[in-house]
This record gives sequence, C-alpha cells and structure tokens, in this order.
Amino acid sequence: MKLQVPFVQLPLQFNAEALAREIDALGVEEWREHPQKFPGNFALPLISVDGDPDSDSVSGPMRPTAYLAKCPYLTQVLATLGPVWGRTRLMKLSGQAEVSPHFDINYYWRERMRVHVPIVTRPDVRFLCGDAEVNMKPGECWIFDTWRMHRVINSTDVERIHLVADTIGGEAFSGLVQRGRAPGYGAFEGWHAEPVEPIDGAIPKLRYESVNIPVVMSPWEMREHVHFLLSEVRPHPQLAAAQQGTARFLVLWQELWAEFGTDRAGWPAYRRALAAFEAFMQQVGASLTLANGGLLTNSLRIMILSVALNDSDRVPDGYEPRQPAKAEATSSAPAPVARDPEFDRPIFILSSPRSGSTLLFETLAQASDLFTIGRESHALIEGMEALHPARRGFDSNRLDAEVATPELTHELRDRFLSELRDRDGHALDQLPVRMLEKTPKNTLRVPFLAKIFPEARFVYLYRDPRETLSSMIEAWQSGKFRTYPVLPGWNGLPWSLLLVPGWRDLDGRPLQDIVAAQWEATTRILLDDLEALPRDRCVVVRYDAFVADPAKEMSRLSAALGLTWDRKLEGALPLSRYTVSQPAPDKWRRHADLIDEVLPRLQATIERAEKFIAR
Repeated sequence: MKLQVPFVQLPLQFNAEALAREIDALGVEEWREHPQKFPGNFALPLISVDGDPDSDSVSGPMRPTAYLAKCPYLTQVLATLGPVWGRTRLMKLSGQAEVSPHFDINYYWRERMRVHVPIVTRPDVRFLCGDAEVNMKPGECWIFDTWRMHRVINSTDVERIHLVADTIGGEAFSGLVQRGRAPGYGAFEGWHAEPVEPIDGAIPKLRYESVNIPVVMSPWEMREHVHFLLSEVRPHPQLAAAQQGTARFLVLWQELWAEFGTDRAGWPAYRRALAAFEAFMQQVGASLTLANGGLLTNSLRIMILSVALNDSDRVPDGYEPRQPAKAEATSSAPAPVARDPEFDRPIFILSSPRSGSTLLFETLAQASDLFTIGRESHALIEGMEALHPARRGFDSNRLDAEVATPELTHELRDRFLSELRDRDGHALDQLPVRMLEKTPKNTLRVPFLAKIFPEARFVYLYRDPRETLSSMIEAWQSGKFRTYPVLPGWNGLPWSLLLVPGWRDLDGRPLQDIVAAQWEATTRILLDDLEALPRDRCVVVRYDAFVADPAKEMSRLSAALGLTWDRKLEGALPLSRYTVSQPAPDKWRRHADLIDEVLPRLQATIERAEKFIAR
C-alpha cells in the first residue's frame, strides 16, 4: 500500500525473546525456500489460503496453518494489532543476503499494509525504502510504503527473522497507525511504545480475510485502480493518448458490467476488452514510467489486467518483480530515485495573506537559475474550470491531492511551462527548469501542489501576526484585493484575499473577526500540510529577519534551496508592487484595539507556528 511516508513505527513493543523461543520450537526443517528462489530468502507460512502451508496464492479464504496453532504468543501479537489478517509468514534472511530492490505492484498489496515485527535481527541490518532507511529493532512493530522501491540488506553473518503479516487494516489498527511515529517526519516528543508481554491462558481468536480477488472486477474498482496508476505516471508526450484510450476502455467496461455483471455469459466479451486494452497500452504507453521508477504497462498488467477477470484455472500468486541481487548489495547508496524531467525542485512561497510574500518573491526571483511567470498565478490556475472554487460551490480555495487528476496535472504543468521567463525576461529554452511561484491561495493547496510537482520545495514565510492582521484589515478597506467581488451568500464588504473554509460563518461579522479567521484557518491548514511532508522539503523564513538583513537571508535561503545567488543587496529593499501604505515601525498599532480584541483567540495557533519555525 502506498503511504504518505516511507516508514511508520506503531506504538507497541513485543517480547522478541519469547517470540524467538516459539519459532525455535517449530524446527529448522520447516522453513521453505522463497518461491522465486531468491538466495538466502526463506519463509515459514502462518496464514495462507485454506491454511495450506504449501500455497503461495493470494486468492481464497485465508486461514491459519498448523504452525500458527503452535505459537500462542505470536497469535497474541496478531490479536493485539487487531485487524483482519491476510497472508502472513515468518521471513528469514540469511547472513550476507539481501531482499533485492523491488516495489509491490501486485493487486493484493494495492490496498494492504505489510506489518513487520523483527524477532531476530542485528543493528547492522538495513531496511531501505525510497530515500529513507531504518534499522528495525527486535520486538518493534512497523509498516512501510510498499509502493516505493525498497530493499533489505543483511551485511552481518547472522540470520534475520521477521514476522511479516499482510492486512487491509481495521478500526483498531488505524488507531495504532495514527499514534505511530514516522522517523524524519516530526520530533514525536514523549512518544513511546507500549510493552505487550505474553499472557498465559486461552489463545485469542483472530479474524481472517475470506474475499480478496474479484471474479469480475467492478467498473468502480477498475476506475479507482486505473486512475491511481495514471496519477503516478511521470509527464510524457504519450500520456495524453494513454489517458484518452483508458477513458474509452473504462466506458466499455462499465457498459459490459451493466449488461452482464459477473455472469459467465459475458466473460468472453470482458476478455476481449482486456486484451484490446492491453495491446493498446503496449503500443502507446510502453515508454511511460511511474514515479517509483516502474513501467506503467507492467504495473497495469500485474495490478489490474491479470485479476480483472477470473476466467481461468490460474491461481493468482503473491510474487513481486524484483531486481536481481548485485554484488554491491552492501553498498550504502540507496536505490536511484526517478527525477521529474520537467520541473527540478520547483519552489513555492507560502504564507498567510499580507505577510510580505511578494517582497520575498520579487527578491528571490533575482536568483540566476530561477524562472517565474512574472506575476501571481491566480488566473493561470483558476482559469482552469476544474480548479475554480465555483466548481466546488465556492467552498474555499482549498485543493487536495485528489483533485490532481492525470489530465489536470498535464494541463497545469503545460500552462506553467509556456509562460516561464528568467530574471531577464528570456523564455525557457531547456528542461528541467527551476520554477519559483508565489500565490497566497497556494497556502491552502500544498497536497495538491506536492502531487502535481513531486519535487516541490516550500518556503514558509512567517510574520508577526499583529503586523499581518493589521495589513489584512488595510487590504480589505482599500478595495484593491477583491478576489471574489460577487460571492454567493456573502453580504459584507466585497470578499478580499484568499477564500478559507468556513467563510460563510463570517457573514455579518466585524472586519477584525473576518481577518482573524482568515489568518487562523490559513496558518492551521498550512502547518497541518507542512508537518506531513519530509523536513527537507520545507524552508522557513522570518519576515523580520528578512527585512533586517536581506543579504544574509538570501544567502541562507539560496544555500538551503540549492540556488545560485549573485546579486548584491545593500540597504533597504524596494517596496513590493502590492504595498498599500508606506511601511513603518509599529504600523500595526493603527489597529491595535481591533487586534488586541481577536489576538487571544489565535494564541494556540500562534504558539504552534512559533514551535514549527523554531525547529
């Protein structure tokens, strides 16, 4: 299953020694070679189809093998985690062996998490997933993003044994995941794992999955899987043709479903549709690659087409394509990560409204290797009907990742590419390009932007909320920042600045309440989104430090973002194009009475923002 982060450690700590004793009692002779004969890889089945230890299928009712019945504490471990269990095994990796690089594109793991509980291991055993790496210690409990390229290297001479269990999850399990920690994605102060010791007595009952592979894949499931794969495709000239052909296939599949459902009479028509679609994709999509480095056509065949119709005696297995083991398996270099061929680490400046983002944008745009569209991208983005807030009933400017369909992604990227210019006004002449973008509404679009631009970097500009609120009040009163002059259901001053969730509740409220709500919602949502990203994708700038010493801040910011800075900044910066009135120390005090009224309501979010930027 694809996760937002490479690894999550669940808040449970099991007794690895007790688990090891149970495994030792099973006997060395019970271990089986990996079905694909990978050197040094062995398994001992605990839950399999019909409880058959010789079955490697992922189709059919999953039931416990005789081995699991002999392991009461291991059963307790699975019961403590609480979900419905699928295929589950003990996995052994011999000394000086590896689990070679691969990503799990099998249909079975599209919606299943893989739980690891290390039982016998050493500090030198390395688990790599994407750009991240952990050493899973004995008794810990982990899940990881199986969609990213991952591998395991055992450079010691001692075997490694893990419990490896597949599950769709469940309510209790989701709670454990929510309370887990993701290394490198937060400080997690005070986090700890709860000890779970063996309990004598009755062996707890487990829940097992009984339905896993469709007879005929419904059009709704087909559409969801296909759209997921297309959303993972890197930009390519052939992508549009693949999308158009896919749309025609999905219409045909729904047409057949409406006529036949799962009736065997329709199976020949289903099979013809699948064969024609696969042939079409091999013709137009053979060069399309996914963000994880895989080929679209391979993933399409293994994840979807091979299981969309169960009209043969072939039993779907749980194998996954792997790269062959290499002599340099113990190298410290991670598997290569695919790069965006068009947008090299594009930079988005984010802040609450009126925080000085235009001044920062106009200054940073002087870096020699940056390209911009020369203005804010309100019209460029909202000029696309699907992205205008009217499309969602003017709910807000919020855009989540789900909005970024393959078709929309392609169009928006092309729109930016067609308008980018360097600091001297010259058009783009080669790819990839480093783009700089600043639009206040983007502060509510981080998940959307992160999906459209996989290498995006975000610059969070933070300004004293008192100064910001005062400037927001001034902006509303000036009438120069009207974003939605005729907003359905709004009866106050023409709506100004970005449109936040919950704006309807502000109708009829004083202006200070409106801007306070805008600031709080924007900052809270932005912090939620930034905290979900890897730390290296966000850089923080304090407005006061920036205006006090712009040369120093530009040097620091350029280094953090990998830019070339060759401008000299001396004295005060020029006013930005959107300045309403001349800056002055303590200018915010013009509205001190209004700000003092609303500031206490914002204190929790202010403290959270201060803590975030201080990290």
